[in-house]
Amino acid sequence: MTPAILRWRIIALFFVHALAIGALHTRIPDVQLLIGLSEGQLGLVLMGQPLGALAMFLFSSHIIERFGPRAVILWLLPVATVGASLVTVLLNPVAMFLLLALNGMGFSLTNIAINVEADRVEAATGTRVMNTCHGVWSIGFLLTSLLGAAMRGLDISPALHLWLLAPMAIGLMLLIVVPMPLIPPRPHAGDNRRKLAWPTLATLGLVAFGLGAALTEGAARAWSIIYLRDNFDVAAWVESMALPALLVTMAAGRLVADRWIDRFGPVLVARMLAGIAVAGMVLLVVSPTAVLALAGFGLVGVGICVLYPLTLSAAARLGDRPASQNVAATTLIFQLVNLGAPALIGTVAQSLGIRMAFAMLLPLLVLTCLMAGKLAPKGEVVPA
Repeated sequence: MTPAILRWRIIALFFVHALAIGALHTRIPDVQLLIGLSEGQLGLVLMGQPLGALAMFLFSSHIIERFGPRAVILWLLPVATVGASLVTVLLNPVAMFLLLALNGMGFSLTNIAINVEADRVEAATGTRVMNTCHGVWSIGFLLTSLLGAAMRGLDISPALHLWLLAPMAIGLMLLIVVPMPLIPPRPHAGDNRRKLAWPTLATLGLVAFGLGAALTEGAARAWSIIYLRDNFDVAAWVESMALPALLVTMAAGRLVADRWIDRFGPVLVARMLAGIAVAGMVLLVVSPTAVLALAGFGLVGVGICVLYPLTLSAAARLGDRPASQNVAATTLIFQLVNLGAPALIGTVAQSLGIRMAFAMLLPLLVLTCLMAGKLAPKGEVVPA
């Protein structure tokens, strides 16, 4: 298979992964109302997904190295998709928590698998593709968000929406993944004897850089529609534009990021984008109108567009052990923090308002700017 086809297959896989994973996020506000959950209760239920993911991350590297990214995607992406769909028919908080945990297990393994596969394609072809992959993932998430907005505007039930989408996403995944060849892993200095992907000092430094972006993106997925719903008296379809406002700018930024990173280096690009993210978040939390809030989400999307993929790419390139271990270890810490984030955001939103919940992310975005030097290639001196 030619390098161009390899690149396009992995890019298409990121797109389908977003379609399969993202649909539920657009219907969380509807499921919340159907079950009758408060913001605080919803925050506790949403902990199911990071808990499920956390249960798999320590072992994910061993599973991926043992069976290969292709097999992991083929088996577990359908599990995550069907688990999300079941949330819309088993309308019970305990059932929702357990199904989100199942969804989180499938998401964690497939997420690491597609990123490891993207790194292998980069190593095999000698060209960057990671940020483009994440850009296309954002486009997929954007499309599924716009579809969710349309479904909400037409008053179509979450169950009908997700159960129609699930077989389409699984079919596209099979069409892309089944013909994919086996690509050898990137060379590394370590070995594969360790089965648990424990974090190292190097991965901890990368987490300090990427945490603000990861939490901001996660908060926007789960709470952006609720942010507009609780703060402004606008139509349901306008509320649903909050997530697309962020995803449009994220996708656009990711699609052009590789050329800017090649030209200016990851450190300078990351610092500039982190500053934009801070400015966007300030606009969001002080916005007096829905239009300005949407503009704030758009600026935040520009600011965080490549911060998380830069973190994963840097982890995969550390070279001290298999790329899957460093990617899994880095993502593990993100999930540990994400474990308590939904409950914390929900509690703050219920007590102090959802504006203050988003304002809590500002210090982490400032930390991202300060820690951007961790992206520098080994041995390179980075100016303060």
